[in-house]
This record gives sequence, structure tokens and C-alpha cells, in this order.
Amino acid sequence: MTEPIISFRDASKVFPGGRRRPEVRAVDGVTLDIAAGEIFGVIGYSGAGKSTLVRLVNALERTTSGSVVVGGTDLTGLGEARLREVRAGIGMIFQQFNLLSSRTVAGNVAYPLEVARWPRAERDARVRELLEFVGIADKADARPSQLSGGQKQRVGIARALATNPRILLADEATSALDPETTREVLRLLQRVNRELGITVVIITHEMDVVRYVCDRVAVMEHGKVVETGGAYEIFSSPKADVTRRFVGTSLRDRPSDETLARLRERHPGRLVVVGIDEVTGSTRAITQVLRDAGVDPAVVYGGITEVADKPYGSLTFELTGPDDAVDAAIGRLRAVTAVGDLGTAARATEGRD
Repeated sequence: MTEPIISFRDASKVFPGGRRRPEVRAVDGVTLDIAAGEIFGVIGYSGAGKSTLVRLVNALERTTSGSVVVGGTDLTGLGEARLREVRAGIGMIFQQFNLLSSRTVAGNVAYPLEVARWPRAERDARVRELLEFVGIADKADARPSQLSGGQKQRVGIARALATNPRILLADEATSALDPETTREVLRLLQRVNRELGITVVIITHEMDVVRYVCDRVAVMEHGKVVETGGAYEIFSSPKADVTRRFVGTSLRDRPSDETLARLRERHPGRLVVVGIDEVTGSTRAITQVLRDAGVDPAVVYGGITEVADKPYGSLTFELTGPDDAVDAAIGRLRAVTAVGDLGTAARATEGRD
């Protein structure tokens, strides 16, 4: 990994309790590096501490203990004047867009430039450039109330980019958008990353966002980072229980207990779940392995998607043939991929791995 642009070292944020509320340890001893130039995802369920973690990056929240270093500057103990300099290099977009309703689209994008006291001519040129980049140059004179959710988020991205930040923080930036608009916004964030060289940190509770756009990911639970790794690694080999739950909700490639019961009613043969990844090869290759072993395979359930531009998922096969041939076929597959033997309707053996 290249030199980190953001480093957490045993960072904690504790919100003190009161007479009627307990102390909240929102971030608990996090040590984490985010490399310059990557798209990094922080995922967790509500209350995991992910939004508090990202607010430590721009010191909207101060650490209770530990340190946060951004661009080589330790934020611990910095005065407000110095923090403003650091924040100038950090853009942020939000779930609810946070646009100024009294201003036009152009006026919203220009606002941080006005605060930074850019000359009028330079400001206007920068606004035009940014609106063109995010694809809404024709909406410059519109009001936020006249825009769709996706257009509002594009304005938010343009505004966040106004002062040429090195880091862009996206806190649940697609949670209020429909799936197609979410993909459009994520593609725009990829452009921001690749064409402008900006490090993007995405806070989300949606594994599909991680699957679609992130290079690496940290999984949070109860204020702690419980797992980190490349996006493909996290999907293909999740270690923490919470990560496995996230992966399961995103892929939906394995039959639930109810679905399995229905499959067994229609398919009396041996049911096996076969993992599909970049090593396994094509579905055709797997089918050929099974036929070469003397069994008749039929796909009855599953799903394959792409994670970090690589295939991943699983297929559930019904295998028909002599028991010894089926056992031999499963053995061959296990040499190259994960296989779950779900048994038959007559003799269910769920979990025979």
C-alpha cells in the first residue's frame, strides 16, 4: 500500500453520559490506514460508529484518545485556525444533500469559494468547470427544489470539489437514492477518484456500494473495526460474523431454509452449493467436471455478480447419479472451490462440508 493519507492510531471517541443516558463509546480503539488515491469503504449497521469515525477525519469530532493523522498532520490538539487549513483539503457530501434552498445550483457550488475569497472571475470559471464535470451544466440557474435526488447529489459533489480537496468524504451519500441513480452517483465518484486523483472515503451500510466501487473496506461493529481487506477478499472470504451477514444480504445467492425446502420438493437429487470465483472458472467448466465424474448436473438456484471487476457468487446444483459418482464429483470440485453439500430430500445432510 502507498503512503497513507489518513491514519488512525488507537483512536477513540467517547460521548459522556448524563443523568439519564449512558456513556457512548462511538469509536473504540481504531487503528487503520487509508492510502492516497484509493476508494475506501467503511461499512457497518446503524450505530456501528462509522459516521463518527469519518467526522474524526475533518475534526468535526475530536478524538477522546489516540490520534488521527491527515496528510501528514496530526489533528490532535490543533487549534481552530490550523484545523480550517486542514479542512480546506477535505470535501464532504451527505445523505440529505445539505444544499442551500435560497441559492441556485451555481450559487451552492460557489459558496465555499466565496468563503475562501476567490476572485469573482475565477469563482465563476470554477463553478462552470465543476457543473460540466458532474453533468448538470444546464441546471446552473435552477433551485434545489427543482432537482431530482441524483441531481442534488451531483451539486453536492461539485460543491465538495470546489476548493480542490485531496480527500472526499461521502457519508451515506447514496442512501436516499434509487438503485439506478445510486449507480450513476457511484460512477461519478469513480471519475472523481481516477481523473482527479482524489482519495474517496465512503461511509455506507449497503454492501452493494462496496461491491460496486470500493478498492478496500473496513467493517465496523460496536465502534470497533472488526475486519479490513480488499473488496473482493471481504466478499469471497469474510471472517467476522457481521461481515458474513452483510455479504449474504448483498449477494442473495444461497437458498434460505424456506427456499431449500421448496427446492427439495421439486428436485429429489443431491443438492450442492458451489462457490464461483476467479479461480473456479466458468459455469461451463464446472458442469464439465461434474459430467466427467459421471453425474448429471442441473443449476437450480444461485447468482453471480462482479466484485472489483472479478466474478463472485455461488450456484446450487442438483446432482443426479450413483452416490459414489456424486461423492467423487464433489471431491473434484472441492479441490478448486468451496462446496456445501445440502443432501437430498430423502436424507438431508445440511452442512456436510
